[in-house]
Formats: sequence, C-alpha cells, structure tokens
Amino acid sequence: MSVVAVSPARPVSQSWVQRASACVELARPRIALLVLVVVALSGLVAAWGVGDPWAVIHAVVGTLLVAGSASALNQVIEYRTDAQMMRTSERPIPSGRLSRRSASVVGIVAAALGFVYLGTFAGWQPMVWSALSWVIYVAAYTPLKARSPLNTLVGAVSGALPVWIGWTAVVPAARPWAELRPLALFLVVFLWQFPHFMAIAWIYRRQYAAAGLKMMSVVDPSGRQAGLQAVLAAAWLIPISLLLALGAPPTGGQWYAAAALLLGVVQLGCAGWFFHSSSDRAARALLRCSLVYLPVLLMFLIWIPWI
Repeated sequence: MSVVAVSPARPVSQSWVQRASACVELARPRIALLVLVVVALSGLVAAWGVGDPWAVIHAVVGTLLVAGSASALNQVIEYRTDAQMMRTSERPIPSGRLSRRSASVVGIVAAALGFVYLGTFAGWQPMVWSALSWVIYVAAYTPLKARSPLNTLVGAVSGALPVWIGWTAVVPAARPWAELRPLALFLVVFLWQFPHFMAIAWIYRRQYAAAGLKMMSVVDPSGRQAGLQAVLAAAWLIPISLLLALGAPPTGGQWYAAAALLLGVVQLGCAGWFFHSSSDRAARALLRCSLVYLPVLLMFLIWIPWI
C-alpha cells in the first residue's frame, strides 16, 4: 500500500453541527468506548458483579471526559504526523475541520470537567488514577512515539489504569497496587495491549515509517521483535488471567478459568503465527483475536457469581 504525504489543511468554514461533530470525533469514540467498557466492567468485577451502579456510572461519565480530552490533545500534538498517514489524514485537525487552538480548548475543558466530576462524584482515587493516565498518555506516550519504540510500553500503562478508576470508584478503600485481584486485572489489560498494538503497528508499518514514528515494526522491519513481544505478552496473560478466579464462587470460578484458558491459548496461537510469519494476514488475525479476548474475558468475570 502506498502512503501519500498530506499537508495539514487550513480550517474551513462549517456550521455549528459540523463543528460539534468534529469535536466528538476528536474523542475517537471507538477507543473511548473500549476504555469505558474497561472502567465499567472493572467496577463490577471489584464487587463480584453486584457493585453500586451509580458509582460505576459516575466513573464512566468522568472517564469519558478525561479520555476524550487525552485523545483531543494527542491529535493537537500529532497533527503533522496525522496529516502524513492515510489512516489519520481525515481527522478533524489535519482535514481542516478544526483548528489546533479549538481542539486544545476542547481538550483542556474536557479534562478539567472530567477531573472535577470524578473527584466530586466518584472519589479522590478515581480522580488520581484518571489524572495519572491522562498525564502519561499526553505528556509521555504521545511525544515518545516519535522517539522510541518504548512508546508502546508507556502507553500500555496509561491504557491499563482505567481498571483502577472503575475499581476504586466501587471499592473506595482499595489499594489496587497491593491487592491481588485489582493488580492482576491491571496486568491483564496492560499485557493485552502488546498483541493488540503490535498487530496494528505491523499492519500500518509503512505509514508509521513515512510519518517518522518509531513503532517497533518500523525500528525492526523484520517483524521479529514485534512478534516476540506479542507472544511473550500473550503467554503471560494465561497464568495472570487465571489469578482472577482466586476467591471466586467454585462453579463460576471454574467456568471463568476454562474460558480464560481457552481465550488465552487461542490468542497465543495467533501471536505465534504472527511471530512465525510476520505477514499482514497473521497480524489481522491477531488483531481480531485481541478484540474478542478482552471484552469476553471481562464478561466472564462479571458472570462468575451468577453461573
């Protein structure tokens, strides 16, 4: 696939409806939806599926604002590289539908509202974890993409912290870094991102290279390092995901363990195929598998008390 360099367009005149639509697009709704699913399901998992629904709702609403802000400011920073990649050239800033200044205002206001909302309605811990995730994503992960393949490692930390946003909203006294279940769930979401993003990095490696982004698939065009990271993360996911069954009701725990093992083995197989072949076909299979793995695993976690 050829990559066409695109220059950032000048802002064009639009109706308020079109500008509102562009602002929503800044939040990258599909990614935001995944983050919100992680927050909501983590809150429910924390209380074995019977947590306070209002605590979960408040955590989701606040996180929606913070996650949307992070995506908006990511695009403000990366507008030049976004303009150089076909997959991102139609985003609001490079396409000229929003100016960088307008997008910055949207991002800053959304972050402020999100932090205040979480602190007021969800608690100080969800607010702190969301702020940490936001800072890592905007101030560390985003600029690191142009400097080092370690950006995936840093971004994975930011991507896993929503687990603790949802968990501490439902269990305010939790110390998630020191307790087995929230720590294991954090590690599951953290490790899951490596097969997922290594597959994406390989599929779009030529566009990333043209834009000057230091993804692992660009630094190592053979694909061996990206494949190795995907395999190692998928392998570690199997035992760590099984830790979440500890302390569960026997029947539900057994069903969850069986599902986690099956999902993990299938994903590991896809990662192994990607490592062995370094092909677009294998990368797309791994990407599809990763998109099934996480939501299905979390759903089985919620069902544990009811099975």
